[in-house]
Amino acid sequence: MPIVQAGTPVLRARASEVTPEAIPSPEFQALLKMMIAVMREAPGVGLAAPQIGIPLRIIVLEDDESMIASTTETERTEKGRVAFPTRVFINPELKVLGTKTETFFEGCLSVDGYAALVERFHEVEVTGLDEHGVEQVWHVTGWPARILQHEVDHINGTLYIDRMKTRSFALTSHVRSHYAGKPIADVIKELKIGAP
Repeated sequence: MPIVQAGTPVLRARASEVTPEAIPSPEFQALLKMMIAVMREAPGVGLAAPQIGIPLRIIVLEDDESMIASTTETERTEKGRVAFPTRVFINPELKVLGTKTETFFEGCLSVDGYAALVERFHEVEVTGLDEHGVEQVWHVTGWPARILQHEVDHINGTLYIDRMKTRSFALTSHVRSHYAGKPIADVIKELKIGAP
């Protein structure tokens, strides 16, 4: 199923709640499986239902070792990037914990080919239903917290470009060739982020 791109109205509207009664249905379970397949094929570390044109409050996330393999140990540590298995959240509610923020490059499957620096909270907690309709809570920091904030933004009609440091917006290929492996403080300084 194609991933819709920026400019598509469904990406700019608040998605609808899912009724708990719908979760066990074969159609809904097929939708969850399809979302996970689309996320993996892209490949990406998260996907929200609006990104495939479906205005429902569903997100899927996964960051396995194969996705992390291209990053250095220094990058993993700086970003707080750790592998985690597939997670499904239906009607997720995000709660920010603390005031610490971090700024790193983000891309989006619905803004294909571009990336920018985005400031996000370091620590969050998300509650919602899992794929079986069971209440769950996930408390995370670092990169998983960033992924959650990005995906919850999607179901609220927000894209990372609404939050980005505009001076950093660039082709993903440019970001990789110019900034990969550099400490984020050096990148921010080079781009003169926050400079008058």
